[in-house]
Amino acid sequence: MALSSDIMRGGFSAISAKAIQGQANGAVAAAGTTQATATAITQSTIAVTSGTGGVVLPSAEINDEVAIVNLLGSGTQVTVYPPSGERINGLAADAGFLLADATAVKVKKFTTTRWMGFLSA
Repeated sequence: MALSSDIMRGGFSAISAKAIQGQANGAVAAAGTTQATATAITQSTIAVTSGTGGVVLPSAEINDEVAIVNLLGSGTQVTVYPPSGERINGLAADAGFLLADATAVKVKKFTTTRWMGFLSA
């Protein structure tokens, strides 16, 4: 994706450029042990820096993307859940996957109920 400054050079205002880029939260706390009790993601880019448990993807439109990085340290994993009734990769509906410490994932919604995750190294 283009930098906000590149988007502004195309004639968009700074506010529009930032809206196109999405919102970031560099200090999200993981919580819960199920999809229903996990921390709801409300930005398009997040860093999980505290807590234990999981995060749940937001309701989204086809082609929307969310980037998540696990910065908990000490080898702690974070469970990433889809929205209710949806799936990530080949998992069952509503099932989450474990995101290893110091690892990132970008998840993209491809159909009304299917997300695909792209993991970092």
